[in-house]
Amino acid sequence: MLHLAWRMAAHRISSLLAVACAVLGGAAMIAATGVLAESGLRSQLPPGRLGGADVVVAADQEFHPSGDLPIALPERAAVPGRVVDRLAALPGVTAAVGDIGFPAALVDARGQVVPAAGDPRTAGHGWSSTELLADPRTEGRAPSGAGEVAVDAAAGVAVGERVRVVAGGRPAASYRVSALVDAPGAGGVYFADGTAAALAGRDAGGGGPRAGTVDLIGLRVADGAGERVADAVREEVAGTGLVVATGADRGEAVEPGVGSARSLLILLAGSLGGIVLLITGFVVAGALGVAVAGQRRDLALMRAVGATPKQIRRLAAAQSTVVAGVALVPGTAVGYLLAGRFRDLLADRGVLPDGLPLTVGPLPALATLLLVTAAVRLSARCAAWRTSRMPATEAVAESRSEPRTPSRVRTRAGLLLILGACGLAVVPLLSRTVVGASVTSVAGIVAAIGLALSGPALVGRAGGAAVRRLRPGAAAPTWLALANVRAYALRLAGVVSPLAMAVVFVLTYVFTQTTVLAATSGDTRAGTLAQYEVTAPGLGGLPSDTLSAVRKVPGVRSAAPAGTTSVVWEYEEFGDPVAESAPAMILAPDTRDVVDPGVTDGSLEHLTGATVAVGAEAARTRDAGLGKRVRLVLGDGARVEARVVAVYDRGLGFGPVVLSRELAAGHTTTGLDQRILVRTDGTPGAERGLSALAAGRPGLAIASTAADGGGADTPPEVWVNLAVVVVLLGYLLLSIANKLVAATAQRRSEIAALRLVGTTPRQIRAMMRREAAVVAVAALASGLLLSAVPLALLGQGFLGRPWPAGPAWLLPAAAATVALTSWLTVELPTRHALRTPPAEALRAA
Repeated sequence: MLHLAWRMAAHRISSLLAVACAVLGGAAMIAATGVLAESGLRSQLPPGRLGGADVVVAADQEFHPSGDLPIALPERAAVPGRVVDRLAALPGVTAAVGDIGFPAALVDARGQVVPAAGDPRTAGHGWSSTELLADPRTEGRAPSGAGEVAVDAAAGVAVGERVRVVAGGRPAASYRVSALVDAPGAGGVYFADGTAAALAGRDAGGGGPRAGTVDLIGLRVADGAGERVADAVREEVAGTGLVVATGADRGEAVEPGVGSARSLLILLAGSLGGIVLLITGFVVAGALGVAVAGQRRDLALMRAVGATPKQIRRLAAAQSTVVAGVALVPGTAVGYLLAGRFRDLLADRGVLPDGLPLTVGPLPALATLLLVTAAVRLSARCAAWRTSRMPATEAVAESRSEPRTPSRVRTRAGLLLILGACGLAVVPLLSRTVVGASVTSVAGIVAAIGLALSGPALVGRAGGAAVRRLRPGAAAPTWLALANVRAYALRLAGVVSPLAMAVVFVLTYVFTQTTVLAATSGDTRAGTLAQYEVTAPGLGGLPSDTLSAVRKVPGVRSAAPAGTTSVVWEYEEFGDPVAESAPAMILAPDTRDVVDPGVTDGSLEHLTGATVAVGAEAARTRDAGLGKRVRLVLGDGARVEARVVAVYDRGLGFGPVVLSRELAAGHTTTGLDQRILVRTDGTPGAERGLSALAAGRPGLAIASTAADGGGADTPPEVWVNLAVVVVLLGYLLLSIANKLVAATAQRRSEIAALRLVGTTPRQIRAMMRREAAVVAVAALASGLLLSAVPLALLGQGFLGRPWPAGPAWLLPAAAATVALTSWLTVELPTRHALRTPPAEALRAA
C-alpha cells in the first residue's frame, strides 16, 4: 500500500505540495506552542546569587487550588527567623544564612541612580548573604556599623570611596565602600547584617509587619552530604508551608515572579493551542480535499478494477501520511526555532525574565507528530469517503465532474455552526471582561468553518442566480466563468473558504485586541482625575517622605499613593470551588480626589482595614455585592477575608478588585508605595514645582497620566498577540496560495479542452481572471459578513456602539491582500498551463 501510495504521490506533485506546506506550517506552530507549554511547566532560572547554597528553604510561592494547576504568587513571602537556628543545628550543615532583600540603589555624583543588575526592589542585602554566592572574590573587608557598604565590583567605584545610597525607603545617605564583591548574581548593595535588618524592617525588636523574618534560608553543607541534609531539612519544615529547593530549583527562590512568568507561558500556550489547532486542521483538511479531488479519477478506476472502499480510504490516508512524513521533520525543527524567537520577543517586552530559558525536550515533537499525523489521516479518509463509497461506474462517471447536489447533512451542519457562532458572539454583551472578549475570535473562526461546510450549496445557488441574470450579449469569458462557478461550486467553495477564514481571523483577532485596549484606556482615562504620577522605578519604591513633599508643592490640590499587586480570589461557581488569579490595586480612602473607578454602590471612603472594593462584573458573577465578605489569597500567600465596601463599574481600567492599604500592608515585597497620583490646579507653576522636586531627589520621575498616543503605554500582551496574528496569517496565506495554485494547476485538462474547441488563450486568461475576481469578492464579502456580527456585539458590549475600535487601514489592507493573492495564484498557473500544447496536456491528465 505504501509503495502504491508513493507512486501515486510522485505523479501529483503540485497538489501534494500544498499538503506538504500546510503540514510544515502547522507542525511548526504546534511544536512552538508545545515548547512554550513545556517551558512553562519545567523551565528554571539559573541559581544566580544562590549559586553557593547547596539547599535553599523558602516559603511556597504558589497557591495550589484543588484539581487545577498551581497559581504563582508574585510577592515575596516571609520565613520566620527562628528557623535559621533550627536548620543550622542539623548534622552536615556548615553554614545557615537568613537572606533578606529590600529596595536599595546607588546614586552617582550627578545624582542619577546607577542601574541595578537585578531587581531594585530586592537589591539590598546583609553581608552574610555573600556566603551564598558561588566562588565570590572579595576585595576589602565586611561592612561594619551603619555607615559602610559593599558593592558589586562592576559598579565602578573603589574601596574607601564614599557613595550615596537610597535604601529601604529612606532618603539618600552617604556610605563608605568597605568591599567590592565579584561573583555571578552579586549585583546589589551589601550592608552590615544589623543595618540591613533595620533598613528592611526585619529586626526582631521592631514593630513592623515582617519583624523577625527573613526572605529565605540558604544552607551550605559538608561534601557529599547534600541529599542527606536536604531530606533532614524537609522533615524539619514539614507542615510549615516552607519548601526545600536544591539543584536547578534554587533559581525560583531568587525571584518569586518567575512563577508568574511560567504561568503566563502556560496560559499563552493554552490560548494559542486552540486557535492553532483549529486553523491547522482547517488548512490541512482543505489542502487534502484539493489533493484527493485531483485524484478522483485514479481512485474511481481503482474501484472499477476491484479495490474495496476500505482499500481506497487506506490508500488516500497512506499517501497523505507519506507526504506529511516528509514535511513533519523540518516543520517541527522550525517550530523549535520559532519558539526561541517568540521567547526573545516576550523577554524584550518585559513579559518574561531575561534569564528564564526555554526547555527543549522531545515531548513537543512527539505531540506534534501524533496530532498532525492523526489530523492528516482523518482528513484524507474523509476526503476520499464519497468516492470510496460510490459504485464503481458512478465513481468513474463523476471523476470528471462534481456532485450535482451538495450533501444536505454537510450544508445543515455548516449553517448550524454559523448560527452557533452568532450565539457565541453574544458573550461580550454579557461579560465585559477580557475572557468575554476573547470569545469573539473563536466565534469568527467557528463561523468560517461553518462557511466551509455550507459553502458549496451557497456558492452553487449564488452562481445559478448569477447565470440566470446574465445578459444574452455577455462576453464569452464572463459566461464561462459564471458557468464554472455554478458547475464547480465545491471547488470554488474550497478556495473561497480559507480566504474568508483569513479575513475573519485578522479582523476579529486584531479588532478584539484594539477594542479591549480602547475600552480599558477609556475606563482608565475617565477614572483618573490626577494629571501626574510620581514614580521611582530605579529605587524599587518611593521613599517614605515623598508623599508629604509632593503635597507641599504649590499648586498641588490632592496627592494619594497607589500600588498594584496580585490576589487569588476564591469563590463558588455552580456549587464548585473556583480560584482565579487577578490583578488588584491598592488604594487609600483619600484617593477619591485623584481616582474615580465609577463607584455605583458604597464609597471608597470606607476602604480601611480588612475591606475591598470590587468591579460590578465580579460582584455580579461571584456574589460579591456591597456588604458581602470575600475570601482572598494575597500576593504572598496570606489568606484573608474582607468586606466589600464599594462596587464600581470601570473594572477594565481598574481591575476586578481594589485592596485597602491596611489589608495589603506587610504582604508586598517592598512595603513601599509604587506611585503617587497628583492632581494640581493645572497651572504651569505646579508642573514646574513637581519637576523641581523630582530633580532634587535621586530616582524620582514625574510623568503625565494622559495616554501616550505613540503606543508606549500599550500593554506588552497586545504586541505579543499581534505577533501571533502575523505568524498565523503568514501560515494561512502561504497555505491558501499553495492551495489555489494546486487547484488551478489541476485544471490543465479543462484548459486544454477549451483550447481544442477554439477558445483563444486571451479568452482563457480573461475567464480565469473573472473567476479570480469572483473568488476575491466572495471571500471578502463572506469574511466581512461573518465578522460583522461578532464585532458589532463586541463594540456594543465594550464601547456602547455597534462597531469596534481599531485601525481604519486594516479593511483596505485585507481587501488588497485577498485580491492580490487571488489574482497571482490564478494568473501564474494559468499562464504556465497555456504554454503546454493541448494534446500533450490531455495525454498527461
